[in-house]
Amino acid sequence: VQLAESGGGLVRPGGSLTLSCERSDFTLDDYAVGWFRQAPGKEREGIACISHRDGTTYYADSVKGRFTISRDNVVFLQMDSLVPEDTAVYYCGVSGDYAVRNCRQRDFGSWGQGTQVTVSS
Repeated sequence: VQLAESGGGLVRPGGSLTLSCERSDFTLDDYAVGWFRQAPGKEREGIACISHRDGTTYYADSVKGRFTISRDNVVFLQMDSLVPEDTAVYYCGVSGDYAVRNCRQRDFGSWGQGTQVTVSS
């Protein structure tokens, strides 16, 4: 079981992108979903997670106020006010709602190939 991330690209500082996470052969409705990113030489970090039962969200301090996670049949990550430090490969993963509180990589799975986000002038 693998997810598919899309929507990455090259954007100037201050710009916006919207990432999508989906799976063609099963619904994400029954799973908590998290967005994670991995910059070169760094560990994968959880940046935004959302529960399936009531839409509870978690945001890392580094993205709070700039990124918004949302869901219908697809899980989106709206990224605004992007800065060069946001440059990374972005991945989504699934878990149970218990995992949203801490949004840790080790609690999520079914990773896709990721989508590259580059913020540069």
